[in-house]
Amino acid sequence: MSDTYVECLVKRESSTFGKLARIVLVMITVVFGILTFLGFVLALFVALAAGFGAYFVYLHTDVEYEYLYLDKELSVDKILAKTKRKRVATFEMERMEVLAPIKSYHLDNYRNRTGKAVDYSIGREEEPDGRYVMYFDGNQKILLSPSEELIKAIKNAAPRKVFTE
Repeated sequence: MSDTYVECLVKRESSTFGKLARIVLVMITVVFGILTFLGFVLALFVALAAGFGAYFVYLHTDVEYEYLYLDKELSVDKILAKTKRKRVATFEMERMEVLAPIKSYHLDNYRNRTGKAVDYSIGREEEPDGRYVMYFDGNQKILLSPSEELIKAIKNAAPRKVFTE
């Protein structure tokens, strides 16, 4: 049996709010840290709280997704700040309904479906838009930003369900 193995790493763009929150929390940490050295003991608690807040905001705004395709199964891992990895989803290609570019006419029959929508893509629209939509198991809409190699591997496994135009 021939196993197909493809990896694809995608960095999600941080939101403007996330970037702003990181900057503000770091500035609060620095200011109250300086006040702590000047003798204000209560400033230490504010500096510690802001420091922990800055760490957790950084952890959840620096996100990458890794797509791993191995023998008719696509798994998606979420990597937080290049330190923590978590498997978020696994998709079997037999249960996939369609995979097409986000603006493809092949998705017209699926647009009115209600169900769970999950975004594992880069999080923004580019020119040309390289994001794909996968409808899975009748009730899930998944947004991905796969590489051309990953699309070819999935198309070899399910040629009638994958569209590239």
